[in-house]
Amino acid sequence: MIDVGLIGLGLAGRAFHAQVIRAVPGLRLAAILQRSGNEAAELYPDVRIVRSLEELLSISEIRLVVIATPNESHFRLAQQCLAAGRDVLVDKPFTTTLREAVELVEFAKQKGRLLTVYQNRRYDGDFQAIRQLVASGVLGRIVRFETNYDRFRPQLKPGAWRERSGPGNGIFFDIGPHLIDHALLLFGLPEAITADIRIERDEAVADDAFDVAFHYSHGPRADLRSSILAVAPRPRFALHGTQGAYVKLTVDPQESNLRRGYIPTDAAWGVEPEENWGLLTLPENDAFTQRRVPSATCDYRAFYANLRDAILGKAELAVTPEWALDVMRLLELARQSSNERRTVFVSRS
Repeated sequence: MIDVGLIGLGLAGRAFHAQVIRAVPGLRLAAILQRSGNEAAELYPDVRIVRSLEELLSISEIRLVVIATPNESHFRLAQQCLAAGRDVLVDKPFTTTLREAVELVEFAKQKGRLLTVYQNRRYDGDFQAIRQLVASGVLGRIVRFETNYDRFRPQLKPGAWRERSGPGNGIFFDIGPHLIDHALLLFGLPEAITADIRIERDEAVADDAFDVAFHYSHGPRADLRSSILAVAPRPRFALHGTQGAYVKLTVDPQESNLRRGYIPTDAAWGVEPEENWGLLTLPENDAFTQRRVPSATCDYRAFYANLRDAILGKAELAVTPEWALDVMRLLELARQSSNERRTVFVSRS
């Protein structure tokens, strides 16, 4: 049994970590660091509640610390936990700068500790279905991939740290790591990036929309996009190949389920009704055939199960520190592209 300490019980800690940790055999949520308030004690009366990092790290049984706090604190907290001899999982984004990320990875190596980032959206059932379609070759050579994450929330959230001006804030560092992870898993590092990261809502001070294109010289174009002013959201995924296309309109239901505390007990968490499955279109003579493609039966527990096995030496880590550095590098290059209004090339060094 691996005892886990969770830092933070905001949306990320409450919806995407505490519930998932509790659902994975071999992991025990042993302590929650909540500096003020009683929500943690009310939700998890069997878990020890602490008020400081020092108190959390004084619990010798805790082997893994999960950091689910505002982005600007990730580097400092992760470094302190690694220094205390703990393995560390940081919610995305890894840090607010590539420089911090590199320093943290080197520090983890020096301490001989495991370090990873929470790329849970790779375990969305629809994205896993896309991976299977690409691997099968049914679409032929892929020429274009679109991953969109749109919402409609025209009003700012009072007091929300993500909507303040500051390092790592804004929608790009919130949603961008997931969409970048998708493109990297399917096609690897791009050769160049063209990005437009912007503010669309009145009175907003942090970015709330982006369009990022990954260019591959001998592969597809990958379009990564998000807007918080999308009254009519774009398809969640679109995949076009020389022999067919796949389009998925709706978002994997795991996030909305976890936000409201709903966890299926007899099925994968991402199960969707058939009408929400992606639509595969294939040419047949002079016409086209269409069929629904079910989302894969996987969920966010797979991330934590892999992390558990990696800590125990039974599996390779799915999201390595080197992978996390690639995501951070592409986040910074996209920001550079947007700021300079030009395409930037991705170094292979």
